[in-house]
Amino acid sequence: MSASSARETGPCSGCPSIGGVTDTVSIRELRVSAVIGVHDWEREIEQTLVFAVDMAADVAKAAASDHISDALDYSAVAQTVTDVVTQGEFQLIETAAERVARQLLADYPLGWVRVEVAKPLSRDGYTAAVTIERGSR
Repeated sequence: MSASSARETGPCSGCPSIGGVTDTVSIRELRVSAVIGVHDWEREIEQTLVFAVDMAADVAKAAASDHISDALDYSAVAQTVTDVVTQGEFQLIETAAERVARQLLADYPLGWVRVEVAKPLSRDGYTAAVTIERGSR
């Protein structure tokens, strides 16, 4: 197969994507205030969680058309993350990461997602974090 025909195996004819290559759309430093934690005092306050999300998505069609309807709408993704976490009132950041990943895979055309959740613990002097990957690239 020629390089030219390989480039045309993406979601649209003439798109510059190479067949089998998956692009990554990312969201960084998404701050979400939510009830999170296992201690009684944590259940009475909101704390800030910081998310980084990587999603496997072919961006060739969006790049070719330059139209949002062909793109993975990262503003909508950010809102999904915020909604899942604020409504969940989870005890563990592991649960928050899992539920976010599950919802993103259900709501968007993604085969793979990586979700990192960081919980700054300023009174203890460190940040706790968990990173999960779900699906396959």
